[in-house]
Amino acid sequence: MSSLRFTEEDFRTFTIEGLDARMSVLKETVRPKLQGLGDHFAPVLSALTGDEMFVHVAKHARRSVNPPDDSWVAFANNKRGYKKLPHFQIGLWETHVFVWFALIYESPLKQEYGQLFKKRLPDIESNIPSRFFWSADHTKPDAKRQSEMNEKDLENLFERLVNVKKAEALCGIQLSKDEVLQMSEEAFLSEIEAAFEKLAFLYRLTQKVSV
Repeated sequence: MSSLRFTEEDFRTFTIEGLDARMSVLKETVRPKLQGLGDHFAPVLSALTGDEMFVHVAKHARRSVNPPDDSWVAFANNKRGYKKLPHFQIGLWETHVFVWFALIYESPLKQEYGQLFKKRLPDIESNIPSRFFWSADHTKPDAKRQSEMNEKDLENLFERLVNVKKAEALCGIQLSKDEVLQMSEEAFLSEIEAAFEKLAFLYRLTQKVSV
């Protein structure tokens, strides 16, 4: 593969009308790049976390009508799946690339993680750069920069993990399409790796929760 950096064509995939047409292009152009990013970063994340990380490229297999608005590769310490586990993601929407640490609603330990994150909120604020984003829903592109959130906002996000069944918490960076298109592949990969180095702190926190 010539490059792991996303291109104009990759972003344009999510403007193609129709499930079959969009999935055809996604499989041909975007998915191999996601797999390549997975192969590149799995050993990086394994070293950062101390857990062997396995690569999971989104298949969108359950879709029968609506085409996906984004796609991603996830990393988790289980080769069979990632949704129930604290995990990392690299992916893209039509407008931007995201790099996440993610706790999503399938997690059976979501309450415990929420309680721990509330308790360690000062440490999270000091270890996660203020320019990073937080999201409460992985299915939507919306996210809020930490610098625009106060301590109560973060506490509420973690409290929802404890009390709301469908609640989620994701943290990471967003790179606009224009930013990505202007980057070299080396700069793109370096930006992702730097984000993972910071986000590994959140993963290490989850390792303190007993399964």
